[in-house]
Amino acid sequence: MAKDREGSSGIRTCVIGGAGFIGAWLVRELLATGREVVVLGRQDQRPEALPQAAQYRSVGEGDIDWEQLLAGADEIVDLAYATVPQTSYADPVYDILANLPSIVALLEAARRSPLRKMVIVSSGGTVYGHPDVLPIVETAATNPVSPYGITKLTQEKYALMYHRLHGVPVSIVRPANAFGPGQRAFTGQGFIATAMGAILKRQEVTVFGESGTVRDYVHVADVARGILAVLEAGGVGEVYNIGSGIGRNNLEVLQAIEPLAARNDLPLRIRFAPAREFDVRANILDCTKLQTCSGWAPREHFNEGLSSLWDAIAGDVGPHT
Repeated sequence: MAKDREGSSGIRTCVIGGAGFIGAWLVRELLATGREVVVLGRQDQRPEALPQAAQYRSVGEGDIDWEQLLAGADEIVDLAYATVPQTSYADPVYDILANLPSIVALLEAARRSPLRKMVIVSSGGTVYGHPDVLPIVETAATNPVSPYGITKLTQEKYALMYHRLHGVPVSIVRPANAFGPGQRAFTGQGFIATAMGAILKRQEVTVFGESGTVRDYVHVADVARGILAVLEAGGVGEVYNIGSGIGRNNLEVLQAIEPLAARNDLPLRIRFAPAREFDVRANILDCTKLQTCSGWAPREHFNEGLSSLWDAIAGDVGPHT
C-alpha cells in the first residue's frame, strides 16, 4: 500500500480489543503500513505492550456508543472477546451475554458508517468441531462442541447477515492456535504457554489421552500478518483460515520444549489423564484460500517461536525452585 509524502497511508484503523495478545502484534503491523491506529480496550490505563504510536481509548462497561467511538474510522478489526473456551463451559449463559449483544450493536453502528473494510476475528480452533477431513478448509462443516465455539460461529453468522442485508464490508478470519511472546500461562487458553509455565514452576504438565490433542500452532506474528492480509486483499463476505497447516500433538510439543527446560536444569514431568470427551482430537487448518488471494504464508519457525516464548514466560513466572 502506498503512503503519502508524510509517511501516512491516510487510513484510520480502529482495533477493538487491540491491547491483547494478538492485538498488540496486529497494531505493530498496521502502524508499519503507515495507518493511523486507534485501539479500544477495557483497561483504564494504557497497556504496556501497546506501541506508543497507537492511540488508546478506554471503553467502559455497559451500553457503548459505537457510532461515536468509530467516528472517522475507515477500517475496523474486532478482536474483542470476554471469555475463553474453559470459562465458556463453566458459564455458557455468560458466554452468550458477554459476547453477542456487543457485536450486534457494533454491526448496527458499522452499517451506518462509511467503512472500506471490517474484519471479525473468529476461531479456527473451535468453530469446526470434530472434522471429517484434515486439513480443514473454510467450506467444511461447522459443528462446534464448546459454548465458546458456538458463540464465535454465531458472531460470524450475524456479521455475514449484516453484509448480505446492509452491505457491511465484512470479512471473517479463523486463526488456529496462536502462540508467541505476549501470551501468558495459566489463562485457560494456550497449551504451550501453560505447559511452559508449569515447567518453570516445577509442576506437572497434564496430557489428556496417550499423546494429547493435535493442534495447528501458528506464531502470533503470522496471525497478525494474516489479519492484515485479509484487511488489504480479502474479499468481503468471505471467510479465511489462518494457520500453519501443520499438526502437532501435546507430546510432540513437549518434546520440542524439553531442551529449553534442560538448559535451565528444569525437569519435564508429565501426568497422563484420561482423554476428555469434549476435546476435539485434531484440528489442522488449510490456508490455501488466504495464500491465493493475498500471497500470505506463515514465516515464523516453530522452534524459534518456542524459544522466544520461553524467555518471555520465564521472565514472568520463573524459574522457581
